[in-house]
Amino acid sequence: MNIATPVTATQLMDILLNVSVIRPVFIWGAPGIGKSSLVERFAKQVGLPCVSLLGSQLAPEDIIGVPQIRDGKSQFCPPAMIARDEPYCLFLDELNACSQEVQKAFYSLIHERRIGNYHLPEGSIVIGAGNRAQDSAIVKPMSSALINRMFHVQLNVSFKDWIGWAYEASLHPVVIEYLETRPDHLWSPPPKSEETFSTPRSWHMLSDALSEFGETISTDIVGILANGALTPTHAVQFKAFYKNLSSKYQLNQIIEGKVGFPDAPEDRDVLYFLAQAFRSQIVKELPASKDQIRDPHRQFAHNAKRLIKDLSMISFEIAQMVVAKHEQEDNIPDWLMVEIVRDLPRLAVKDR
Repeated sequence: MNIATPVTATQLMDILLNVSVIRPVFIWGAPGIGKSSLVERFAKQVGLPCVSLLGSQLAPEDIIGVPQIRDGKSQFCPPAMIARDEPYCLFLDELNACSQEVQKAFYSLIHERRIGNYHLPEGSIVIGAGNRAQDSAIVKPMSSALINRMFHVQLNVSFKDWIGWAYEASLHPVVIEYLETRPDHLWSPPPKSEETFSTPRSWHMLSDALSEFGETISTDIVGILANGALTPTHAVQFKAFYKNLSSKYQLNQIIEGKVGFPDAPEDRDVLYFLAQAFRSQIVKELPASKDQIRDPHRQFAHNAKRLIKDLSMISFEIAQMVVAKHEQEDNIPDWLMVEIVRDLPRLAVKDR
């Protein structure tokens, strides 16, 4: 389903507070970005217990119940998990992963907050969620009748929202420090093949694992854990970042000219991480338009050109990686590229 306007976690909480109390809301989003935890947090905020049903594991009778004979007449008895006496938040997770028959069983529950003769207690809230077809997840087409019974939003990953939550939740300090350096690594699109990929959930898993190992964990174990949770390229850089924490090569000191890039063969992984972080810093610090340049920008650009030249002397391939254009990422401003290519024409790449 195409959703015109994506929302952040903060915006979603506002929408749930104001809309879900009167109409069911359906949250679209990629796996692992926090849909379930946000609904649980919302329920807690409004003082309601949260009851979660996983659509992919339901049969129609799990919703409408089983028939029972009363006074010579059959009557469906809804399951105890749904048929409660006090108001609650009913969270229908992976709603678009259930079969068409199960979707039909949800019609009256979503539209009228009713199953047979049972009505949800006054003040109850119904929220649905599901992944999108492009996420390589288990999804089935949602009927137009079901779509039309809910208000739809699409949740996007917001680093600002996530980092605030990460500090509150006391995630492992190395995870927080790394993602503050590389916020673009918080989430990556689900791959078409069967491999791990980075999401807020997978970073949380890595944080938990690191915390369990404690302070004596080795760099090799960190690499194993990172590869078990993250996008492979992110895992390599996280391991290098962890290794770099105990070394003299800190990006801010390199930019300030206090130390140079590492040039020893055994520090190749650290060099690669620092180069990637350096590229990210250039994109973050410098404006896209030359008209917006101020004195601090000029000084940073001057240092950046010097460092790219130094980097090319250590590894031409890594220096070229820093300035190369990537379709799915923000890139170095064109005005700076003109100056870099003027001074180092060999770094010009065909796809820029």
